[in-house]
Amino acid sequence: MARLSEIPPPEISVIIPTLNEESTIEEALQALSSHPDAGRFEVIVADGGSRDATAERARHFARVLSAPRGRAVQMNAGARAARGNILLFVHADTRLPPDAISLIRESLADPSRSGGAFRHGLDRGGFLYRLISFMSNLRVRWLGVIYGDQAPFVRREVFETLGGFREMEILEDADLISRMRKTGRVKLLKSPIVTSARRWERLGPWRTIFVMWAIALGYRCGISPAKLKRIYPDVR
Repeated sequence: MARLSEIPPPEISVIIPTLNEESTIEEALQALSSHPDAGRFEVIVADGGSRDATAERARHFARVLSAPRGRAVQMNAGARAARGNILLFVHADTRLPPDAISLIRESLADPSRSGGAFRHGLDRGGFLYRLISFMSNLRVRWLGVIYGDQAPFVRREVFETLGGFREMEILEDADLISRMRKTGRVKLLKSPIVTSARRWERLGPWRTIFVMWAIALGYRCGISPAKLKRIYPDVR
């Protein structure tokens, strides 16, 4: 068997932070393993000490790392272990579109771009859920705030130059995107990712829309992530 150092590095490293995601991780990894461009990326699961079978199930499909709990800490650990020149951060309940890898490659063929993210999409139909995605994409356009459920990606050298994610309680993804914009342009890709609607279903669509916009506005107004964390719903 060839050593890892002897295997040509993948083009893209997909990094998934997990914590007690046994109900979603296997389906997520199966979707990645059957993705049309599966040969172009590696998958790393950075687990934050799950008390369920998350890590065990993930090992059948991906490299699994143990890291201290905290999404930013876990994603930084995954990035350190990654071998790709492009880092793509994906939530355990998010599915990439079929053309994801091609779109990322095309986007970063422009050297003026530091990275980007996908448009928001949900796995539920109906007017209300389409409205949620519309409002999320409008938030990006008006406030420039991109959350992790839009699968942000970044050139590895840019990520390392910026020092990776800041170890914040929340908004580590929005913070990274903000700093990326100082090094180059950030592209919002045309294809939507598909994220589970479980957060909206658990808390109620209108309440969740309000909370997400309140956090984005608070962040733009300089309120600390530690304070904004008080209104952030942790749903698994």
